[in-house]
Amino acid sequence: MARVLIIIPAYNEESTVADVVKAVKEHSPASDVVVVNDGSADGTAREARSAGAVVLNHTFNMGIGATVQTGFRYALKNGYDIAVQVDGDGQHPPEHIKDIVKPVIEGRADLVVGSRFLGVGDYKPSVARGAGIAIFSKVVSFIVGVKMTDTTSGFRASGKRVIEYLAGNYPDDYPEVEALVLLHKKGFAIMETAVGMEERKGGQSSITPVSSVYYMFKVMLAICVDLIKKVK
Repeated sequence: MARVLIIIPAYNEESTVADVVKAVKEHSPASDVVVVNDGSADGTAREARSAGAVVLNHTFNMGIGATVQTGFRYALKNGYDIAVQVDGDGQHPPEHIKDIVKPVIEGRADLVVGSRFLGVGDYKPSVARGAGIAIFSKVVSFIVGVKMTDTTSGFRASGKRVIEYLAGNYPDDYPEVEALVLLHKKGFAIMETAVGMEERKGGQSSITPVSSVYYMFKVMLAICVDLIKKVK
């Protein structure tokens, strides 16, 4: 039986992280749960630990890329077969964990991305965010040769070989899109599956209208560089 680790990156998610951990344990009781606390200034670590999660603490805020990579390194060190990323703000419904894990267990994919846009639920992004998602999806679909509808989704399951690779190589800033390109260049099989998605239940998104322009520019530049350079 595959050993599954749920990785929950969290920064100032005191109001939601305990409920997320409890829901994950309810819907995926055979999985282990680790919360990577990215230097939160609130009680995120305390709440996560009280809910039964293993907690890994960053001394200071290092960003989402380093936080998720810490989770992958923990998964690699402890011999897990599958790692599932679930956000700590309550957006990712734990009942869909089984849906993104199944293709990995069956050997149909090395990485499965949970897509909000494949007919499950009624998630509606803002106009600006929706435009960015559409652009990234078209660009990444062209690069990887597979239709991708939700390249910015952080709800994803990684198999053992992907765990090993991402533990040593993970983009630093806004990593979800760039990671897909890197994994494709390394020959990993990537696919999407339909999931629902909730609105953020607490905290604040790091993507603001102003930062979204920087986000688009930085990620597109990173993709171009990744296409040119030799991937480790």
